[in-house]
Amino acid sequence: MTRRKTKLTFIANDTERKTSYKKRKKSLLKKTEELSTLCGIEACAIVYGPDDPQPETWPSEAGVKNVLGKFSTIPEWEQGKKMANQESFIAESIQKGRDKVKKIGKDNKEKEMTMFMYQCFNTGTVHPDNNMAIADLNVLSSVIEQKLRDISRRMETLNVNETTPQQPEMQTPALPVAPEETTTTPLNYGPDESDVNADPLESQWFMDLLNGNGDETPMTPFGDVNLPL
Repeated sequence: MTRRKTKLTFIANDTERKTSYKKRKKSLLKKTEELSTLCGIEACAIVYGPDDPQPETWPSEAGVKNVLGKFSTIPEWEQGKKMANQESFIAESIQKGRDKVKKIGKDNKEKEMTMFMYQCFNTGTVHPDNNMAIADLNVLSSVIEQKLRDISRRMETLNVNETTPQQPEMQTPALPVAPEETTTTPLNYGPDESDVNADPLESQWFMDLLNGNGDETPMTPFGDVNLPL
């Protein structure tokens, strides 16, 4: 659940004010200790309460005196450089509020003049309001100039996009096609060993002839050398 933002004003109810004082005093002392431990600095806190007989200090009375003693040795102009009291805090808050209101008024005036400009475009005529002051006309002129600059910038962007040549699309290179496998028929210098019908005598004769071991007597188709040719 989101914590509700507390309004920084004096709590009129006595019971609620005392309860808030006790809670925030405890938190303040705890934050001072955390600041000193995490950042390694010398810090102290002194809290006066309307119902407390003695002020509450952190880390101790001696520690407070030590820190205040060192602070007093700093030049006066440097001591008050970042110091703030209730009056200066309220004055700073009022100034921030005024700046915020001024900025909102300026934005509203620009929106009002923009709507008036569009109204003139729709009707085709310009009829300034009698209540329109010189400052309003200056704002109207500023709005028109800003709109013209925006239009010119937009047209330049469109022209640049139209004149920019289109980059050619990257084509994926064709993959090389593997050559088709060609089968070569080996030269057959003799009977095929896989031929089961081949005559073994003819095979042996042919091999002896190639090796030079056989005679050159021609062999009859039937393999009988005694038959007449």
